[in-house]
Amino acid sequence: MIAYPKTAALMARGAEFLGTEHAMLCGAMSWVSERNLVAAISNAGGFGVIACGAMTPELLDAEITATAALTAKPFGVNLITMHPRLLDLVAVCARHKVSHVVLAGGIPPKGAVEAIKAFGAKVLVFAPTLALAKKLFRSGADALVIEGSEAGGHIGPVSTSVLAQEFLPALAADHIVFVAGGIGRGEMIASYLEMGASGVQLGTRFACASESIAHPAFKTAFFRANARDAVASVQIDPRLPVIPVRALRNKGSEEFIAKQIEVARRLDEGVVDMAAAQLEIEHFWAGALRRAVIDGDIESGSLMAGQSVGMVTREEPVATIMGELMTECEAALTRG
Repeated sequence: MIAYPKTAALMARGAEFLGTEHAMLCGAMSWVSERNLVAAISNAGGFGVIACGAMTPELLDAEITATAALTAKPFGVNLITMHPRLLDLVAVCARHKVSHVVLAGGIPPKGAVEAIKAFGAKVLVFAPTLALAKKLFRSGADALVIEGSEAGGHIGPVSTSVLAQEFLPALAADHIVFVAGGIGRGEMIASYLEMGASGVQLGTRFACASESIAHPAFKTAFFRANARDAVASVQIDPRLPVIPVRALRNKGSEEFIAKQIEVARRLDEGVVDMAAAQLEIEHFWAGALRRAVIDGDIESGSLMAGQSVGMVTREEPVATIMGELMTECEAALTRG
């Protein structure tokens, strides 16, 4: 076992919180963060997180069971706060005694945090502002993930480096805070740990690991891409609050713009209400993401990727990626 003494010291709080060797979470990527990748991350000393996404409680139940069969190490479940059966999904996590639940996609609805903590699990949340982060901690959240706009998938407007400067000095002394978004090398991990982060979260670096079930065409698109190819979708209509999604530019990107225009028109005509319009756009991405990840449709599918995609150049086992990141981080801390 290779030792990383300086990294381990700075990751100690985060690793203890997660119950892992390294305080490194794998971001929950829909269709990608399933049993194989999640188990591989946890087995390599990190913390895998199942992306529940739009799963039914029955599907989540099967996924947790299958993941537990592949690893004896801790792993978590990411639940979308807008899911219509959120509390049913929480109940599934409770039955399996899931140790950590990540609530993503918005402010947790009333009762959600309490329901998770009732069965002894730790709750991780996201917050775009410092004020909301403090409120969520007061409401029972156990840890926070700050994720900058460099990340893949649904993103906020502020870069990781700015969020880190704002959140870490204010929160890191008293709270567990993980930093995410645009992290592709160990030197970046070292810098956030030195600023007070308890650990980090990476998604894009692990999306094309050997253990990832993503289609070979999806992985090849990542290997060919550079940072500027991972672009954020734009909001077409100010009345339609679309959360920007960062993905590799392709025909699907253009189709999403056309979809927004079409939905906005139907909103004007009163054919759909605001809630239905938002759901339709969200469903567009869910379907498009599956087409890319599972079917290998890299033209009309959604190639969600962070700007660190330029550092994903080949398929490697999770353990190799993890070892490289930890080695780079330790070297940076040692030089410092």
